[in-house]
Amino acid sequence: MFYTTQLPALGGWPESHGTCRSTHLLRRRQVIEAGAVTELGLRPDTPETGGRRIHPAWAVAAATFLALVGAAAFRATPGVLIDPLRAEFGWSVGTISLAIAINMALFGLTAPFAAALMERFGVRRVVVAALVVVAAGSGLTVFMTAAWQLVLCWGVLVGLGTGSMALSLVATVTGRWFTARRGLVSGVLTAGSATGQLVFLPVVAVVSERWGWRPASLGVAAAALAVVPFVLWRLRDKPSDLGVLPYGSAPGEPAAVNATASGGAAALALRTLASAARVGPFWLLVGGFMICGATTMGLLQPHFIPAAHDHGMPTTVAAGLLAVVGLFDLVGTVLSGWLTDRFDPRVLLCVYYVGRGLSLMLLPALWGPVPGASMISFIIFYGLDWVATVPPTLALCRRYFGDSAPVVFGWVYASHQVGAAIMAFAAGLLRDHLGSYDSAWYLGGGLCLVAAALSVGLRARPTPASTAGGTSSAR
Repeated sequence: MFYTTQLPALGGWPESHGTCRSTHLLRRRQVIEAGAVTELGLRPDTPETGGRRIHPAWAVAAATFLALVGAAAFRATPGVLIDPLRAEFGWSVGTISLAIAINMALFGLTAPFAAALMERFGVRRVVVAALVVVAAGSGLTVFMTAAWQLVLCWGVLVGLGTGSMALSLVATVTGRWFTARRGLVSGVLTAGSATGQLVFLPVVAVVSERWGWRPASLGVAAAALAVVPFVLWRLRDKPSDLGVLPYGSAPGEPAAVNATASGGAAALALRTLASAARVGPFWLLVGGFMICGATTMGLLQPHFIPAAHDHGMPTTVAAGLLAVVGLFDLVGTVLSGWLTDRFDPRVLLCVYYVGRGLSLMLLPALWGPVPGASMISFIIFYGLDWVATVPPTLALCRRYFGDSAPVVFGWVYASHQVGAAIMAFAAGLLRDHLGSYDSAWYLGGGLCLVAAALSVGLRARPTPASTAGGTSSAR
């Protein structure tokens, strides 16, 4: 059900008394944030009342989705460009993997601070700045001549830029703009990164093969910049900026608590971490999500194409298979969001991790110069499972940490990217020293079974203190 604000209810401030429209809007915002929505005449949006047919939350979600797609363009780059960089500069897989690992670590470690920055400075400003940094990091690689410059551009700049959006943006937008359909919306937004991979991976592969890796890097930079105008146009910080309630909220419901930092975004992020770290479920979520990152972004995403090349599969074919992963990830993540609204998220996580682990253990037997039916089956299943873990993990963060969930999820997601960084580097070293990726696939499969055990170790319901922002010491 949608809700709008009826301006006639704002009586007592006639234009004849010199009160401008901005004063009306400021007053309306203050009243909404205080939870006194009935004073503003908020009522259901129906054709009879002449209200909005589409709640502005959906426009905000669309802008967020496109921002995530634009930032995800870089996620298609490393796996495709490892071999071209090796050929031109003579760098080892381990050296290039170091830059990828730093990127992934910063991608995750930036997330909780980005969530706090969004609380303090606004979502739109942070997202626009992040897209510009991603474009700069990708574009500047065309001038590099040494490995440390790759680390600076790919690792530091792009890592900071993509991390400033990441999934903390999903948590912030769904938490502020949606009361109903949170699981579904978080699934759709999370799939934005998969859509970016789907759209850009084949393009990056073809451009790199025909014209070289430099035009491919410039294309990624252009994709990030192209999203900026739409973000400036449609993205808003919170519903009260437009004088509406979150989607699914009823008149009279108190507004969500604004966790704006008093003392800086970094202080808020660190205080939230210190508080959440005293709650046992936080560490179970961190452990499981660290393994999730290790077995997706750390293992398959950067190393699938080089591993396929080792077995005689053309780069463009391998890139196409990863694009199919992105396509089915879009389906799987949205479906996971729908399931999260209906089933126990702990059970969903267990099922996802067990399936992923078993599929990784089967992968070494599936390689060949031409993808057969078994490889196609692996790609479809892995796509459905790729980040299907995000909606249930985010739901568990909300269950245990309440209004602090966006920042807490930022820290949980940081562990995801730390795990990705460790595995990205370790898999490259294993390939350099053993001449094969087989041991990396088996290692990833075993870790997934550990993640499944961590997921079922979570309590079905948090203690009352746990839901009060994660300040409990409950274990």
